[in-house]
Amino acid sequence: YAGQTVKDVKDTLIRDFKQAGIADSMYDLPQPVVCRCMTPCIVKILSDQWFLNYSDPAWKEKAKTAVAQMKIYPETARQWFLAVIDWLKEWACARTTGFGTPLPWGKGWIIETLSDSTIYMAFYTINKHIRAYGIKPEQLTPEVFDYIFYGKGSEDALSKVVGISAKTLREMREEFLYWYPFDLRVSAKELVPNHLSFCIFHHVALFPPEHWPRAIGVNGMLMIEGKQMHKSKGNFVTMKNAVERYGADATRCALLLGAEGMDDPDWRSENAADIQSKLESLRSFALSIIESAKTNENTHLEKWLLSKLQQRIEDVTANLEELKTRSALEIALFEVWNDFRWYMRRKGKTDAKAAQEALEIWLRLLAPFAPHMCEELWSAMGKRTFISLAEWPKIDKTKLNATAEEQENFIKDLIDDTLNVLKATKITPKRICYYTAANWKRQVYRRIIAQTVEGEVKVNEVMKQLSQDPSLRENMKAVANFVPKVIKAMSRLPNERKARIAKIEMLNEKEIIEAAQGFLQDRFNAEVAVYSEEDKARYDPKQRAALAMPSQPAIYIE
Repeated sequence: YAGQTVKDVKDTLIRDFKQAGIADSMYDLPQPVVCRCMTPCIVKILSDQWFLNYSDPAWKEKAKTAVAQMKIYPETARQWFLAVIDWLKEWACARTTGFGTPLPWGKGWIIETLSDSTIYMAFYTINKHIRAYGIKPEQLTPEVFDYIFYGKGSEDALSKVVGISAKTLREMREEFLYWYPFDLRVSAKELVPNHLSFCIFHHVALFPPEHWPRAIGVNGMLMIEGKQMHKSKGNFVTMKNAVERYGADATRCALLLGAEGMDDPDWRSENAADIQSKLESLRSFALSIIESAKTNENTHLEKWLLSKLQQRIEDVTANLEELKTRSALEIALFEVWNDFRWYMRRKGKTDAKAAQEALEIWLRLLAPFAPHMCEELWSAMGKRTFISLAEWPKIDKTKLNATAEEQENFIKDLIDDTLNVLKATKITPKRICYYTAANWKRQVYRRIIAQTVEGEVKVNEVMKQLSQDPSLRENMKAVANFVPKVIKAMSRLPNERKARIAKIEMLNEKEIIEAAQGFLQDRFNAEVAVYSEEDKARYDPKQRAALAMPSQPAIYIE
């Protein structure tokens, strides 16, 4: 070994020492491991141990192919699965103590749990037949499973051998084919390095590709009040106690809002109590809508509410499809509720039948999360079927109303801008004046927003186009100063909103503010006046009107 570095010679030296019989390996755990019964765990090397050969390159490649074809929730877990497949080597799959399934060819050996629970989803499909028809273990021969899982052989011939009727065998085969491949398997992230990866390995070894798993979901480990759940230390909450204290729906929602993906959810009693209170408030609010919704009024506010709900349907559905249950519930519960609250603030009442129509959609969105409350409210609406059997909401494109949505976005933005001015000036308002932009500004704004939807907009290119418009020539100096401001304002708008604004007619902002005048006066406890920048008789002591932009009126406060 002369002339070599320690790093280079280390592995060779170990190998040679072992071959010479003067060295051996000793296995130890990286840290103490204690059973839940408080017994210290040690490493024990068993003679004649049975292993699953996860080192097999061909087997690994099939497992990787399966991972590539399936959905993984969250997507970030995919690389973890692939790393585990690469990392796994021979796995000791049997033991000589404890409970478990006897190893058929090894007397005294029991299959260890993680190796024995990898394709039991297939057994689920036929378990009801085994119980219903009293099928005995000795009747479940390898030939029976070959027929059920692979379609090998004839049910008539097999029936004569094992004593299971041909009809029952056919039913079991059809049941398996109906349910397989399984669509989704969800388990904790601690099982990615073993059970879940074993599940993939064993399915690709035992089944054809059409019966390989379609999706696997991975979730975090539940914590209690910020600490790991620990039965021996008393840090746990039983489902029974949680339901008795907070109710089933609040318990479900508190758990769902705790985390998503592989994050560890944290159960906190104060959060559960808060959700319980919110659900009770929601119940009372929903009942008030059910009792008061009588009129056929269909103003832009009703159109706005139903239009917003279409987006909520899309968002909740998309999040559920990705198993983002927290995000889905946050939208279904809080964001939809905020929509209803805004509608109430603007309308002042909920007596329109459109509000009840919106409530019906809301309850169906909430039903997977808070089923008991939703069933009660569904019944209160006069429905004779269960909400759990109702169709999941679908987007109704006839209810989409970009104009109504932009009208309310305009009012919300106006309130935010006013609050910012009040915060900066520290004025207690007595009078608020709004000034909407001149018509030429609206024309320029319209041209630019249509172009920003298509891509980047450059000032010189826009000016070249605008200079050819006869209606703008007398204001070209002002246009030149205005264009950069519009482009900057456009950069702050989400693409989705820019596209929506570009599709609709320019809003009559003065009329919108006038229609919301009472609402704004109540909101700020002040007199509200609105003028056009082009109104020569306007009240404008500080010449604020010149600052007006489309979608952003100028503001003067006394």
